[in-house]
Amino acid sequence: MKGLRNKDYDIAIVGAGMVGLTIANLFRNTSLHIALIDRNESLLTLPALEQKSPRFDPRVSALSMASRNILEELGVWKNIMDERLCGYLNMRVWDADGTGEINFSASDLNQAELGTIVENSVLIKALTNALTGVSNIDFLSPHSVVELIETNDNVELKTANDICIKAKLVIAADGSNSKIRELAGFSIKEWDYDHHAIVTTVETRKAHQKIALQRFIETGPLAFLPLLTHAEDKEQNYCSIVWSVIPERAEELMELGDKEFCEELNLSIEFRLGNIQDCEKRYCFPLKQRHALEYVKGKIVLAGDAAHSIHPLAGQGVNLGFLDARALASEINLGLGAGRKISDPIVLNRYQRKRKGQNLSMMWLMEGFKHLFAEQSLPVRWLRNIGMNGVDNFPIAKNYLARRAMGLDA
Repeated sequence: MKGLRNKDYDIAIVGAGMVGLTIANLFRNTSLHIALIDRNESLLTLPALEQKSPRFDPRVSALSMASRNILEELGVWKNIMDERLCGYLNMRVWDADGTGEINFSASDLNQAELGTIVENSVLIKALTNALTGVSNIDFLSPHSVVELIETNDNVELKTANDICIKAKLVIAADGSNSKIRELAGFSIKEWDYDHHAIVTTVETRKAHQKIALQRFIETGPLAFLPLLTHAEDKEQNYCSIVWSVIPERAEELMELGDKEFCEELNLSIEFRLGNIQDCEKRYCFPLKQRHALEYVKGKIVLAGDAAHSIHPLAGQGVNLGFLDARALASEINLGLGAGRKISDPIVLNRYQRKRKGQNLSMMWLMEGFKHLFAEQSLPVRWLRNIGMNGVDNFPIAKNYLARRAMGLDA
């Protein structure tokens, strides 16, 4: 890939994150001329990870089986395996205010694992490197789009450094604060979760045994996601944590020293992994839910977080984005095969119909879980715990939930 100035393209993908890179990979080595535009420098020269280094990217993704299948189809999964990942075999979810607990198991579903924890930097590097030397894709970076003009024939994107990029179709994959969505005038529905997420990596005394943990606390859910320093890691003592808490609690936790923070974690996870020995640098960010009322407007289409962003409690955000990428590429290819233009509204609206309903259903499911576990009245807590234990003892319901999260059932 190479940066070119003032060139016309079939498709301009704005945003070289995981979703934008996946879309680019779905069109690699085709007859379409693609511009992949990002405000950051190219990631093509990222060095390999030190295979036995305990240093982890604080941002990780819990990939579903559906997402893994997409990455395998692209030939990217083997490169991720060459870096590092951790497949988790079980997931334990329990309520802090009672005895309710659900235990999900890959063996119950006849699967090798429930999902895979992968550092975001590993995903981005593998997807970027898969585009090395691809002749039909130009990586234009660092370029920030500041103006968008739609004409009868194309969309003109003007960057902060006075480059004009013309494309028959623009795909906005530039995240939850999408500049393209703003410039194009898409309407969105947005509300604050009144939660902040704290993320970091911790070292535990007990091995995680490739089990993901999630405890629902009054102030918000706490997740421990297993990590491996390398494929032959026998100690299994590292976890990525995502702690969703109310803003006041987040401020308190961020002000603590590492030792005091680890003590709070020990209490909140009920010492299930023994004493937490150490933690890396913590990061905190507010959580908001956004959903575009439409995914398509003229020759511009939204994908991934630019179209929808949800609470991270089930780790579904990036998985929904990968499904968007596959659906969009599939509909475009089908349309071109039928002789339609790349920006034909019929083609793009098929993508919207295919993805909008599924994304909304997952968003409302996560919203329902958040409110269910936030409610602290005694009758609701009692019913919640009975319900969790009931689901745990009802394999059909439990396995349906697991398969849905894995992307095995629509």
